Amino acid sequence: MKRFGIKEPEPQDPIENKKEGLDLNKVIKGLNKRASAMDVAVGYCAKYVRWALEAGGMSTLGRPLSAKDYGPFLLKKGFVEISDGDYEIGDIAVMESFKGNPDGHIQMYNGENWVSDFIQRTFYPGNSYRKAKPNYKIYRWK
Repeated sequence: MKRFGIKEPEPQDPIENKKEGLDLNKVIKGLNKRASAMDVAVGYCAKYVRWALEAGGMSTLGRPLSAKDYGPFLLKKGFVEISDGDYEIGDIAVMESFKGNPDGHIQMYNGENWVSDFIQRTFYPGNSYRKAKPNYKIYRWK
């Protein structure tokens, strides 16, 4: 990761869980552990975010197959949609699909970086996303 200019996540102070049903400390630990093994995207953003949610104790039965469709699922599970900016640990961004990326993208904020199936250097996971700037929504566990 260092050769790509990506800083390894530092150990963090425990996160105060705002409500029952999801342990954000376990979510972020699981997310960072899996994603830090990857230098670039491997096309499994929804799977990696799902695994992180499961590591935090959330059932993901009934989840969508495509990353772009996770918004309603997250709302049903207890996340709330928030306005863009001032990100907090555990925030999830769900991006719409666009030409060449039919499944969209999902990523979670670990306090330092946006993380999906790899630790991203920027909000958008790659050049095609930076160019297209697809619409997205942010979801928070609160």
